[in-house]
Amino acid sequence: MVSTIQYANNPWEVREAVFNSHNLGKYEAIFALGNGYMGSRAATEEHYVGEKRDTFINGTFDKFDADEVTELPNMPDIFQLRLRVQNQLLDLNTGSVTDYQRTLNLQTGELTRQFKWQVDEHHLNFHSSRFVSFHDRHVLGSRITITNDGSVDLPLVFESGIDGQQSNSGSQHFNDWEKRQYEDKVLQYVTKTNQSNIVFVITAGQSVTVGENSEIVNTRTIMPRRQLLQEFTIRLAPGESLVFEKNAAIFTSRDNDVLYPDKESLQQNGLQRVDQLMRDGYQKNLQASIDAWQQKVWEKMPITIDSPDNMDQLSLNFARYHLHAMTPAHDERMNVGAKGLTGEGYKGHTFWDTEMFILPYFIFNFPDTARKLVKYRYLSLGGARRKAAANGFKGAQYPWESAWINDGESTPIWGGVDIITGKATKILSGFIEQHITADVAYGTNEYISATQDRQFAERFGYEVILDTARFWTSRVEWCEDKQRYEIRDVIGPNEYKEHANNNAFTNYIAHWNMQLALHLIDRLKQESPLVYDQYDQKMDLVSLRRDLMDRLAKLYLPQPNAAGVIPEDDTYLSKQVLDLQQYRDGNNVGALFDHFNLDQVNHMQITKQADVILLLYLFEKQFSAQVKHANWNYYEPKTTHDSSLSMLTHTIFAAYLGLEKQAEDFYERARLIDLGPNMKSSNDGIHAASLGGIWNMVIFGFGGVRYLDGQLRINPNLPKKWRSLDFRIWWHQQELHIHETQDQLIVENLTGSDRIHFEHHGEQCFVDDTLTIDLKQTASK
Repeated sequence: MVSTIQYANNPWEVREAVFNSHNLGKYEAIFALGNGYMGSRAATEEHYVGEKRDTFINGTFDKFDADEVTELPNMPDIFQLRLRVQNQLLDLNTGSVTDYQRTLNLQTGELTRQFKWQVDEHHLNFHSSRFVSFHDRHVLGSRITITNDGSVDLPLVFESGIDGQQSNSGSQHFNDWEKRQYEDKVLQYVTKTNQSNIVFVITAGQSVTVGENSEIVNTRTIMPRRQLLQEFTIRLAPGESLVFEKNAAIFTSRDNDVLYPDKESLQQNGLQRVDQLMRDGYQKNLQASIDAWQQKVWEKMPITIDSPDNMDQLSLNFARYHLHAMTPAHDERMNVGAKGLTGEGYKGHTFWDTEMFILPYFIFNFPDTARKLVKYRYLSLGGARRKAAANGFKGAQYPWESAWINDGESTPIWGGVDIITGKATKILSGFIEQHITADVAYGTNEYISATQDRQFAERFGYEVILDTARFWTSRVEWCEDKQRYEIRDVIGPNEYKEHANNNAFTNYIAHWNMQLALHLIDRLKQESPLVYDQYDQKMDLVSLRRDLMDRLAKLYLPQPNAAGVIPEDDTYLSKQVLDLQQYRDGNNVGALFDHFNLDQVNHMQITKQADVILLLYLFEKQFSAQVKHANWNYYEPKTTHDSSLSMLTHTIFAAYLGLEKQAEDFYERARLIDLGPNMKSSNDGIHAASLGGIWNMVIFGFGGVRYLDGQLRINPNLPKKWRSLDFRIWWHQQELHIHETQDQLIVENLTGSDRIHFEHHGEQCFVDDTLTIDLKQTASK
């Protein structure tokens, strides 16, 4: 299907130029609106077969029944419009459609849509605007203007209100509790999730105005099952318009900013908020949201790429927009779903994606939000400890998929069909993809290192680091014949290899996790004896230290072979080699599984995504340049990149290795995962981690920023076509303004309350105010 996405010279706008009902999912996802609390998929106003009319409130997880895992429930919809012109439903597959355009303004968070529709002798001009407020997390709204462009009266009947006939692909999570109309214009729908008993109160004020020669013939309220709607019958005179405004507010019993003694208190909150919204009017409410986007995001931490390719800046703006639209900066009890709040994919669950690919953006740009994301893992320790105990281990074993802080492991057991057996494939990630536990510790430590947030570290972060390390002391297995500890029967980042023994990434990051805990124990005992005593009483640090010393000395870490290649696991290098060209070149990398099942792929040298490459990237100081190049040359041709996480890591690592062409190629492919011409790539929602990865590629890959072992490094690797890269980061509670060109690196300490030091090509640099480095001179050394 040919893409109809348009990219104008404006780096803040993404457009749909031609309506095609076969491409609904793509635009519903990439045009989704959100504010971290709430996300609304951009279904069109009118209904089409195959649409996904999803609206989610972050953290409101519910189970459909005992045999399904918890998921974010699709709540009642407020944006649908059922419009009839002389009994002809508005449907752009019928009649004549001209001047069609739908635009998401990334800078303002406003989604607009316009078209002209002719059916029989009637001509109407349609324009809509909608937003989810970045100013007030509970607020959303829409405005629709319909103009009669014909020469005869336009008879219209339309319905709009609150539609509870929504589901998660058939699973209905809500009851039909209470519906009511107030003072003609205000509708309120009260519902509750079936298993988690979370109360939702949706309140919407609706108003219609028409020109002086037009007439509102009739208005009535209807209450079908799971719906609360108003029907308007209107005669619209030639040349005149009707304006329909809806201002709505949503509250739940799980909100952390309202008191919840009972359902009635939420209802009153809704009524009061909507009363004010209606008095202010749609445009003022929208403007408050626009101002908040500007003040809280774009002006606060601007990033500018000076490049002849407009897509460089646009894709970065697109990524940052969605990162803020999906991240719960308001509440540490929830995290980021793998599809954000833009679709039902992965059920709203949190993966290692947050720590490895999303968290860095917030650590460097919005550390207060980063603190909440890592605090979520502390609050989830109960579930992690239950999982460890249930599996016969000590400490905290984090779930592969996480939902509400108390839910524990949330990974489904069964997945897609096995093309050989015809049976459902068992999802083993929740059982044996265990590197997530060390990944959580890694993210926690990165936050502490970059922010120097000692209060968080002592109250929350250290406990996560220590208890994840304790898990690994009990997880490693002693091999008597080899006189060493191993980690057997796991899935590494390469999820094509199930039941792997000694996956290199898993062994190394587990070793790192234990080493970090050991250093922490010794440092606390020496430098912070009171903190040490508190943790010793709570966690028995003496026995933990003894176990760490024993495991660290004897844990097997796969080493490079004679060719410099680190074996991905014990048997990978002995498996069959398959020519992957046809699968790597196609638009659908998943086509591999049209020809092989997972068991067959398990016996081939095929890697899903960065595995050993990710290991080398995270722990680059442990390996020589020769080893890094050897592993790139060996593993990259064997990688399908059948994961949105893969190309971003390869981009950064290639830039670091000086492989300019490969870095730019992977970068250009990675930024098009959601924005590109594949019209099916985003049907289940946007790829949250890959959007975090766009920032990572720009700042870490090309900007050359890294933080390793608590040390900041800046070695610019700008693509030759980029004239400059200008951005800001927070480091050790100092805001730095960094400007990079092909010839210069300028670092300005905007906070200036403390001296900052960083490494540049092996040399230590210090910044009190402003430092300018001649990159040509550096390169000549």
